[in-house]
Amino acid sequence: MKCRNVKTETLGKLVTASRNFLVLVAFFSLPLAAVAATPHHITIALSNTSEAVNWYEEHMDCQTITGRDNAVSCGTAEIEFLLGATVGGSQGTGVDHIGFSVTDLDAKMNELENVGVQGSGVRLLRFDDGSLVRDIPGLFKIAFIFDPWGTKIELVQDADLLGFHHIHLNSVDPVASLDWYRQVFGGEAGSLKGMLDGVQFGDIWLLATEYTDGRPGITQGRAIDHIGFEVADLDEATVQMNRLAVEFQQEPIVPDNARSSAKQAFIRGPDGVLIAVVEPGWAGVEEEVFIADTSESTELYVPPQTPWGEPDLQGIWTADAAHGIPLQRGIDVAGTDELTPEEAAARRERGTLNSIWGYDREWRDTTLGYVKSAPSTQVAMVIEPSNGQLPETTAAYKEVVANRAPRIPPQRARTPVDLGTYVRCITRGPVGMMMPSIYNNGLQIIQSPGNVAIQKEMIHETRIISTEPREGFGEGLKTWLGDSHGRWEGNTLVVEVRNLNGRTSYLGSSEEMKLTQRFTRTGPNTMEYQFTVDDPAVWTEPWTGMFTFVKDDSQYELVEYACHEGNYGMTNTLSAARAIDAREAEAAAND
Repeated sequence: MKCRNVKTETLGKLVTASRNFLVLVAFFSLPLAAVAATPHHITIALSNTSEAVNWYEEHMDCQTITGRDNAVSCGTAEIEFLLGATVGGSQGTGVDHIGFSVTDLDAKMNELENVGVQGSGVRLLRFDDGSLVRDIPGLFKIAFIFDPWGTKIELVQDADLLGFHHIHLNSVDPVASLDWYRQVFGGEAGSLKGMLDGVQFGDIWLLATEYTDGRPGITQGRAIDHIGFEVADLDEATVQMNRLAVEFQQEPIVPDNARSSAKQAFIRGPDGVLIAVVEPGWAGVEEEVFIADTSESTELYVPPQTPWGEPDLQGIWTADAAHGIPLQRGIDVAGTDELTPEEAAARRERGTLNSIWGYDREWRDTTLGYVKSAPSTQVAMVIEPSNGQLPETTAAYKEVVANRAPRIPPQRARTPVDLGTYVRCITRGPVGMMMPSIYNNGLQIIQSPGNVAIQKEMIHETRIISTEPREGFGEGLKTWLGDSHGRWEGNTLVVEVRNLNGRTSYLGSSEEMKLTQRFTRTGPNTMEYQFTVDDPAVWTEPWTGMFTFVKDDSQYELVEYACHEGNYGMTNTLSAARAIDAREAEAAAND
């Protein structure tokens, strides 16, 4: 870095950037820092704390903290988890990422690559040449991953400092920013391996990179919501910081629901970084769990009526609350009627992590924390048979399955028709289209005399269902979604679906399947959905599932699901299959 008139230029930038630094000229004449502090914690905002604890234990070798369920200890620093809505990941904010050091980075990245994005939700960042690890001569090997909630993490191989390694800032003026932290919190100015200028606090480095795309985003409301420093005497530190015109977002207090009597204050650092300053003994804040209202009214709910006298089901509904409910009752909940709110929240989060496919958090509705409905505590969808399990399949069906040609896996697909209708953006079928998933759970219902239109957000499918009396089901035309007849039974819309073309099978169902759907408003903002599958060619008896949609006209809007536009999945799947073919052919030729 060229060293011009650093003092003049740095002060000039700081003065024009923010009124908070008008008196920072005094910093350069101070022989010592205002207070002696140590990095204490990183606070990550996300949608579920228990799953975050598990993730950082499993992949970052952090440890649980006795008596706390929302934090882990990662060597000399803690990571706290904060429940709350966020607007994106850490990348591009004042705290771009955090760093951990491991003994063998190649082995670690190989381990994470084998885990993949499903299950644990580990997303890897590849360099331009496709590699996961880059060796920087004179420094160390580096790699990048993201946790499932958008926190960017740098993994390095620095044998001198293993475990939690560094906090990496974005700054319009890295020199001034690092000097601000040194003057306010202490630490020693130094150079990591003689290559990266920073401030060292014991075993933790504070590094900064120049941000050239305007100004970094503020941290509050992003994945890394804030960072925390511990001081021995917060009251004295407050006096010293006030003398230096440090901006306080919150004066020292013991927060509501605090786990200890230690005080906490918030200040604003350079480049929009929110910083907590805490006393010794700080143990975080007890989170309040969002509990769904499960109380049942003693009176039967009477839904509003349309002008023509039918029950009014119209509006925008979502199945976000039902995401995570398994179809069948698991062995682990054999004697359980209902989950606790904490168990339900963790289950929904696991459902998200098991199906994120490497997506950024901005694509995953329930991860952002904007879903207003609490996760359903329902144990399983299947309510008949009463044991919550699907009935036995027929002997004839078992024989068909035993003699069926193996399904062509994606890595062997020759043409698009070897792939499923969901991948090909055709349909999820009349049963699957209603099922909740990690995103696009919207359902819009519009009624007119004699007709009900039901539009599902995923793959933008719309069904126009006549409720006028009709005689029988036509036998000549079989379609992807079948032939739907509707009728009203009291306040319940009953829809019977037949004449399927057999190409939208659900769990092996045949084209002879008869599907009966029931939509019933159970409250001003709740609608029970039941579906009965009757397929004697597959199951020995009919079975019924159920879950609840929640009305959300105020904030939810069905947007176009442009499944094909920009969808590289088909091209990538087929090209990858051909690459595997070529690799295996070359290996065979060399044998």
